[in-house]
Amino acid sequence: MQEIQPRRIVNVSDYHAPADGSACATEQIQQAVDEAGRWGGRVILPKGKYLTGSIFLPSGVEFHMEAGAELIGSTEESWYPVIPSRVAGVEMDWPAGVLNIIGQHDVWITGEGTIDGQGPFWWEKYWGTDRKGGMRKGYTERGLRWAVDYDCTRPRNVIVMNSENIELSGFTSIRSGFWNVHICYSSHVHVDRLKMGDNNGPSTDGIDVDSCRDVLVERCVISCNDDSVCIKSGRDADGLRVNRICEDITVRDCRLLAGSGITLGSETSGGMRNIRVENIQYDGTAAGFRIKSARTRGGVIENVTVSHLRMKNVANPFSFQLNWNPSYSYCEIPEGYEGEIPQRWKILSQRVPEEKGIPLVRNLLIKDVVAELSDGYSGESYEGRSLAFDIDAYEAKPMEDIVFEDVTITAKRFGNISGVRGLKWKNVQVNIQGNP
Repeated sequence: MQEIQPRRIVNVSDYHAPADGSACATEQIQQAVDEAGRWGGRVILPKGKYLTGSIFLPSGVEFHMEAGAELIGSTEESWYPVIPSRVAGVEMDWPAGVLNIIGQHDVWITGEGTIDGQGPFWWEKYWGTDRKGGMRKGYTERGLRWAVDYDCTRPRNVIVMNSENIELSGFTSIRSGFWNVHICYSSHVHVDRLKMGDNNGPSTDGIDVDSCRDVLVERCVISCNDDSVCIKSGRDADGLRVNRICEDITVRDCRLLAGSGITLGSETSGGMRNIRVENIQYDGTAAGFRIKSARTRGGVIENVTVSHLRMKNVANPFSFQLNWNPSYSYCEIPEGYEGEIPQRWKILSQRVPEEKGIPLVRNLLIKDVVAELSDGYSGESYEGRSLAFDIDAYEAKPMEDIVFEDVTITAKRFGNISGVRGLKWKNVQVNIQGNP
C-alpha cells in the first residue's frame, strides 16, 4: 500500500451537501468524490450528519471522515443500486453498500467519523419487531429458512470488491443493515483501528474477508450480533464453481466484545490457507475461535495458527462444527412448491456430490490460550450449550493434525470432540466449574 499523497483536498461542504441529516446528500458527496477521482486526492467529510445512499469511491482517492462526521445510510431501498455482488458465499445481484470500493486500487477510507446503517429498519424487515416475525417467520413456515437471508436484501456499511491496495482505518461502523465490512475478491487490504458497536440485528458481522489474499486486520474493537471477524471462500455449488481461495490472512491485536468471535466459514468451498490469528482479547463473546461448514461446502482449510488468546466469560472457547446449522446450510425447494423460483434459489439448491462436499481441515495449531469465567458468570449458552470444546467433524473425512498447546480453560462443561485424527495435547488444562 503506497502512502497517502493527495495532490489536492476536496471538501464536501463546498458542494453544499446537507449536513443536518434532513435531506439526501448522496449527489453532493459523490460529486466531491468524482472530482477528487479525476486526479487523485483527499475528500473531507466535515462534522455533521449526512443522509445518503450508496457512494462509490474511485482509484487514488482518500475518503476522510472527520471526528463528528456521520454518514447515515438511508432506509429508502431505491437509494442503493443493485449491483453484481457476492452474498454469503453466492454470486448474485444485490444492493450496494453505503461506501463502496468496486474494481479499484489505492483507495483509503480514514478518519474518526461514523457510518450508521440505520439497522433497526432492516432488522425488522428480516425478523419483525419482536425478532420472531418478519420475512424470517414466513420463510421458515414454508420450509425456506435457507433462502430468507438472500431474499431479504439489506445494505452493508462498507464493501470492498475486486480491488487492491486498500486501507480502512480509524472510523466507526454501527447499526449495519447486514455485514458491517465485506472485503471480497481483493488483495493487499489493511484494516486498522476500526470500531464497531450497536449492531444488534441479524447477520451484523463485524468484518468478513471473502476469497481474498494478503489481508491484515489489526487493532479493531468489535461488538456485533454474529461473527466478529469471519474468513470465507464461497458456498456449495457456486463456491466450488468460483473456486477462489482465501489465503495469507492475519487477524491480530483486536478486542472482541459481543459477537461470535473469530470464525472460519461457514462458506469454505474455495478453501483457506495460511491463516494467522494472534493476540486477541475477548470479553463476553459468545464464542472464541470457530470453524463452521457443512457437508455440501467442500474446500480445504489448512495451515492455521491461532495464538495468544485471552478469553473472559466466553461461552464456547472452541467450536468446530462441520455440520453447522442444517436448516440454513442445506437448501432444498419444498416438494410441490408452487410459487416463483428465483434464479438464486436454483443456484443455492444445486446438488453437491458427497465426495466434493465434505470439507477437509488439517494442520491447525492453537497455542497460548487462557479462557476464564468470572465468579458471577451465569453460564448463558451459545447455541444452547456452554462448552470448553464443541468439536464435531466427519468420521469419513476427519480433521487432521490438530494441536492444542499451552491451553488453560475454566468452563462449566468439558464438551465433546469427535471426527478428529491426529489430535495432540501439549500442556492442556481444563477446569470444570459445576456439573460436567
